[in-house]
Amino acid sequence: MKTADSLRRRISVAYLLFAFIVSLFFAVIAAVAVEGIEVRLVDERLEEVAQWAGPRYAGHLPVEMPAGISFHHGEGIPKSLRGLQAGVYEMTVDGVDLHVLAGRDGGGEFVVVDHDSEYEKIEIVVYSLFGLGFLSFMGCSFALGRYMGNRVVEPITELARAVEERRKDLPLQDRKDELGLLARAFAQHSQEQREFLDRERFFTGDVSHELRTPLTVISGAAEVLMAQTENEASLHAPAERIYRAAREASDVTSMLLRLARAPDQLEWSELAASALANGEVQRYQVLVADRPVSLQFEGGTDFTIHGVRELVQAAVGNLIRNACQYTEQGSVRVRLEGRAIVVEDTGPGLPAAARARLNNEPIPLEARGSSGTGLGLGIVQRVCAHLGARLQLQQREGGGSRFEVIFPER
Repeated sequence: MKTADSLRRRISVAYLLFAFIVSLFFAVIAAVAVEGIEVRLVDERLEEVAQWAGPRYAGHLPVEMPAGISFHHGEGIPKSLRGLQAGVYEMTVDGVDLHVLAGRDGGGEFVVVDHDSEYEKIEIVVYSLFGLGFLSFMGCSFALGRYMGNRVVEPITELARAVEERRKDLPLQDRKDELGLLARAFAQHSQEQREFLDRERFFTGDVSHELRTPLTVISGAAEVLMAQTENEASLHAPAERIYRAAREASDVTSMLLRLARAPDQLEWSELAASALANGEVQRYQVLVADRPVSLQFEGGTDFTIHGVRELVQAAVGNLIRNACQYTEQGSVRVRLEGRAIVVEDTGPGLPAAARARLNNEPIPLEARGSSGTGLGLGIVQRVCAHLGARLQLQQREGGGSRFEVIFPER
């Protein structure tokens, strides 16, 4: 799974986003509060001093200011502070930050100057503490998001791992929450699938086993007929066709019996792809005899297949046999490309229903019915799935089909 799609990441981002929005909300409140405090501590303080000092100055009484605050009137106002409109100002004079209240009374202009205000320092401290609190809050939110993400995602990951490994006893089934409900649903579905596959495997094995005996009898009888009619061409040819059909049916039943077994119970070996493909080409030359169709093996870079000989032969053989049967004229070519055995023909191509079934797509309404390919492609798909190989189909330009059986590395 990509990091951007991780549920852990989404939970962490959600916590961070929530923390940022909350911090922004409190930042606005803090800014409003700080500005309000400034008005209360500085501006209103200067106004109170002016209200007290103005009448005393007019009455020629001594005006004694608190430390850091001075009151100036008329000609006593410093030149740098003269001519100010009524109001409160923040000014810097000769490198000194001042809070100045300018006004006018009956005797003329006056200013109240706060020479030693610590408010700017306090304001810096307040905003610094808020910034530190913001970073701490975001860090704690990220850590909490990661923790909660792990708490939420780890059980899901454990369940997904168990399903992927096809364990019979899935975890979390005893939980009372939604994860327990999901685990129980997965367990029930897996059990149903397992039972269905077991029934299918047993049925396939039983049917194949039951067919072996009559097919053996038919093959034996056909051999006897072939031996007795060796000099009678009109009888020998049908007997030979019966024998060949019985042998092919017997091969199919043997292959189905192997498919009914688990892959780890089969006899795996190293197979040369070139020899195996060429052998199947030679085996099915009889299908194109006396027909305007050529069947040839074009070679290619050989590679080793790790698989079950009978199943690999069945997959390649079924593709070659189908190509020979449905190609009226032209050629059927078999070659090796990369780690694939390619079977290419100049026939009419697969019907729409067969292509849809091969690609696991819905069958079009107008194409429903017989796909026209018999058991061949279905068997090839089953064999490829059993061996871990892939079956790919391409329609050739000008007609025909191209099948590739791609084998994995060991």
